[in-house]
Amino acid sequence: MNFPPPRRLPWLLLISALVMLVDHLSKTWVSAHIRIGGAIPIIPGILRITHWTNDGAAFSLFADSTSPEAVRWGLISFSLVAALVVLIFMVRMGYRFSLSTIALALILGGALGNVHDRIEYGSVVDFIEVQIFSYSWPDFNLADSSIVTGACLLLVDSFLTGRDEEDDEEEDDEEEVGEDEEDIPGA
Repeated sequence: MNFPPPRRLPWLLLISALVMLVDHLSKTWVSAHIRIGGAIPIIPGILRITHWTNDGAAFSLFADSTSPEAVRWGLISFSLVAALVVLIFMVRMGYRFSLSTIALALILGGALGNVHDRIEYGSVVDFIEVQIFSYSWPDFNLADSSIVTGACLLLVDSFLTGRDEEDDEEEDDEEEVGEDEEDIPGA
């Protein structure tokens, strides 16, 4: 494989490291200051800082499994493979800053933040609770937010990239039409 020089890669890895650090510090603070099941209202009826542990995946999937250790190590393995894939993409694209590379850095930091907790503690701390009208979103943490933000940025970038390619094709078509007109006498 021939990779371009990764001049921006250290900065992208720094973004990932900062996500991991802020995620770890926030979970540590919540664990030290809020008892499990407790909450601090931030915006009454909308946003609370809570303290829950999550043995499962997103939205507590697999949390009630009869083989919690298998689920734990399966999630760790899946997350590490996904983080490796993201890192490979970052190395390949890391010669410049773009929406995609920043998104990948956010995803990598979030994935590794949650993997660290699963390895170290067996679960992750979820502490952000959002309620909109009567719907209460499942509690999440900063690592989860980073992963979702990164995924959304990748989606936005894919739409923008598609638009840029369409614009380039239209410009190419206009140039071809212009060239054809030059060949027609009197045009």
